Amino acid sequence: MGCKWVFTVKYKADGTIERYKASLVAKGFTQTYDIDYTKTFAPVAKLNTIRVLLSLAANLDWPLHQFDIKNAFLNGELEEEVFITLPPGFCKEEEETRVCKLKKSLYGIKQSPRPWFNGFAKVIKNQGYQQGHSDHTMFFKQSNDGRITILIVYVNDIILTRDNTGEVERLKKVLATEFEAKDLG
Repeated sequence: MGCKWVFTVKYKADGTIERYKASLVAKGFTQTYDIDYTKTFAPVAKLNTIRVLLSLAANLDWPLHQFDIKNAFLNGELEEEVFITLPPGFCKEEEETRVCKLKKSLYGIKQSPRPWFNGFAKVIKNQGYQQGHSDHTMFFKQSNDGRITILIVYVNDIILTRDNTGEVERLKKVLATEFEAKDLG
């Protein structure tokens, strides 16, 4: 499949330019179900789960923390063989016949969210968290003293609440080690 560069200007809250960002994105719209991919998954929390979490945090006066995982899909290991053309600018397109075999998932590929979320879930479960049954994007951990920490994943954003300050700080370190996580406060 083909690919393209997407150029974005990121701005600070005051409107000044923070940085220029270039992303290589696969043209996943050319993929055909059951030929190029068989499973998709969108790690999107259910609206009712988000409502309950916000209500719980508000009623119990628990703080909310938000994290953004940078380049989340690039953390996923692909199970299938996926090939893309060389990125534009690497060669004269009409003369090039070589392709790239992807080892990691890439934005735009239909199956990209699945390996990213599976890797994230594995890391979180290794930290003692349990995955919700009614909403697989919710994870929770109860400590020995009864304190609880709850997090919800929404694509590459994480909302976290708790009555256990130490666990949040520990989890921040884990996320920063395993992924490039940005603490949004």
